Amino acid sequence: MNCKLYNEILAHQDPSQVEGLKRFFKTGKGQYGEGDQFLGIKVPVTREVVKQCWLETSFDELETCIRSEYHEIRLAALLTLVQVFKHAKKDPTLQHRCIGFYLGHTEFINNWDLVDLSCYELLGTWLLDKDRQLLYDLARDGKTIWEQRIGMVSTMQFIRHGQLDDTFAIADIFLVKPQPLHDLLQKAVGWLLREAGKRDEQRLKDWLSNRYQVMPRTMLRYAIEKFSEEERAGYLKA
Repeated sequence: MNCKLYNEILAHQDPSQVEGLKRFFKTGKGQYGEGDQFLGIKVPVTREVVKQCWLETSFDELETCIRSEYHEIRLAALLTLVQVFKHAKKDPTLQHRCIGFYLGHTEFINNWDLVDLSCYELLGTWLLDKDRQLLYDLARDGKTIWEQRIGMVSTMQFIRHGQLDDTFAIADIFLVKPQPLHDLLQKAVGWLLREAGKRDEQRLKDWLSNRYQVMPRTMLRYAIEKFSEEERAGYLKA
């Protein structure tokens, strides 16, 4: 295949790591990553390949990579897209094309690391000065848990800019979803609430005050992780 990114990733495959990665990313029957295929490449190695190749990678080549059966090649495509987007600050047309590509290929963004390493760098950054209804729609109506997770995790970029409203508002969407809520969604919501709490602990406590008793337990544990041991015990006992 005449695609440098694709071929370089293949060149770094390590069969000795495949089974461990398949277990870690839950690829067994009935698990959230069922059927995913791995080359045995760790994320730092993938990042290094992307660093060498992103500038020479076309959107046609990204199309090939994002559709790959191999997890690491899909990740490489997403990390390359992030680099193209970041370096296109003075080219809104190119940035818009990156966002369109991302949203047009969410069916291939199908594990938590693929979501978390791409969504807030792309969608979160893009939406910093724009209407954010898209994230609410993904969180509420996303066709998969991965699209729903994108809606939540993308708010990380807002938190980093001191903007917390959307994190709390989107978290509310998950509280009214049919239960039990998937563990990976509970963890994502709790994680982002915790990050918002690092910026404004009192606001997190105020938000929790009339919600913590109905929150899924894993979500609550993640949200209060930075509280004192005594405070955590109080929330969990109640």
